[in-house]
Amino acid sequence: MNIQKYMAFVKAVEYGSFTRAADALNYTQSGISRMINDLEIEWGISLFERGRAGISLTSDGLKLLPQLQRICNEHEMLMMQIEELHDIQSGIIRIGTFSSVATHWLPHMIKFFKQDYPGIDFELLLGDYTEIESWIIEGRVDFGFLRLPTKAKMETIFVEQDRLLVVIHQDHPLADCDKFPISELTSPFMLLEKGAKAEISEIFEKHNISPHISFTTWDDYAIMSMVENGLGISILPELILERIPYQIIAKELEIPAFRTIGIAMREQQSLSLAAKRFIEYLSYRKRK
Repeated sequence: MNIQKYMAFVKAVEYGSFTRAADALNYTQSGISRMINDLEIEWGISLFERGRAGISLTSDGLKLLPQLQRICNEHEMLMMQIEELHDIQSGIIRIGTFSSVATHWLPHMIKFFKQDYPGIDFELLLGDYTEIESWIIEGRVDFGFLRLPTKAKMETIFVEQDRLLVVIHQDHPLADCDKFPISELTSPFMLLEKGAKAEISEIFEKHNISPHISFTTWDDYAIMSMVENGLGISILPELILERIPYQIIAKELEIPAFRTIGIAMREQQSLSLAAKRFIEYLSYRKRK
């Protein structure tokens, strides 16, 4: 009940009238007057001067006003948070993603999120970086996992750096090397790319390499199968190489290369509460 009395006090100060404070809080005038009187008796001080012209704060009431305002504001924020928790008991989160994140991160995140919010459903759209950016801009997804920096202007959250590794057949002449030479990337190459240039083509451009590209796809697993069958080599993100069923070897480049993975959205502030809360589960992305 005390918080209601504090609110009665703050509103009476705000409106300069017990009657108007009563209207704002949906009480009777006598109810507001009684709550103020209770506070004065409890604290042993006078809060208001009462006269024909209305009410005005005493010096003691003026000193207590800032603290009581803070208490009422904190209570309002608490009530809003409680209401928000009820609002995310149902709904759907739409996420744009590429295969390695969908395979190795999202299952863990969703598993733990569903334990706390079982009524939330998910829709995953798999695509390349360009497609995911378009889905974010068009509002088709709430947010997406992307390589940073993004081409389009949007809000982003850094997640982590993912090494890019050379994948080769088990009988490849360089199977025993410590680091894979950049100069040896010219042999038949399986390019993981679709549409716009991705990080692998940027490696070639940076080192002035023109490989013989014999196969191009955006399917990580197709690339690994081709390499396993001795059809060439490739460069793949370390994330997709976790728990793979293929008999291939992964080697770090002599000049290490990475892709920066992040989450992108049009405006973080405009995300649904459920989507905002799901992003907080990024720490669960890896198998514990």
